[in-house]
Amino acid sequence: MLEDPYKKWVISNLEKPGKSQTGLAKALGLHPSAINRVVSGMRQLKSHEVAGAVAYFGEDPPLTEVMQNTGGLTEGIVAGKVEAGTFREVDEFDQSERQRVAIPRDELFPNARQLLFDCSGDSMNDLKPRPILQGDRLVCLAYDDVEHLLELKSGMVVVVERTRDSGHFREWSVKQLELYPDRAEFHPRSTNPKHKPIVIRQDHEADDGVTVKVIALVRRVMNEMPGFS
Repeated sequence: MLEDPYKKWVISNLEKPGKSQTGLAKALGLHPSAINRVVSGMRQLKSHEVAGAVAYFGEDPPLTEVMQNTGGLTEGIVAGKVEAGTFREVDEFDQSERQRVAIPRDELFPNARQLLFDCSGDSMNDLKPRPILQGDRLVCLAYDDVEHLLELKSGMVVVVERTRDSGHFREWSVKQLELYPDRAEFHPRSTNPKHKPIVIRQDHEADDGVTVKVIALVRRVMNEMPGFS
């Protein structure tokens, strides 16, 4: 597992008078258990959380070797499955560690987290120039880490999260973005007519209890050839 480059910095600052895991969690808007997981190496600080930690500690983090490295391998976090039309119950108390795998570092965004999603279903089997098929693994950038660097544009392929019932149920799906002056449309590219686009209007307040947001930008698609198992 690739260690969080901020872990030692966090631990050393938490040892200072007046600093605590509870205080840091409150400053970042997190449950104290999340900070405990950072300290124990089971969770990494996100980029916006690092900024909050700097404000709480009053000290900038060191420029680490990991942060300077722009080549070679990094770790990807296996986030889960993308499947259009399937809402799964969210366990907010699940603190199990996600699987991590070694993948090439993204040359354009070397410090962004890379999330891996496994594709199920046929909602993108007609994407051009290359379809996304069942069994494909999507290599994505965590949108939280790059939204200040990269503007969303029409044609981007994104992972969209829809939640309902106050966030208790979640759907992750992959869509192609189309932007218009008054709305954003997230389109399936499928030969199956049951898959419909998600349309978000700028002046529209959802009244059906469903929220929609982009959580990742698809950068690469991987698959393994059969016959080796």
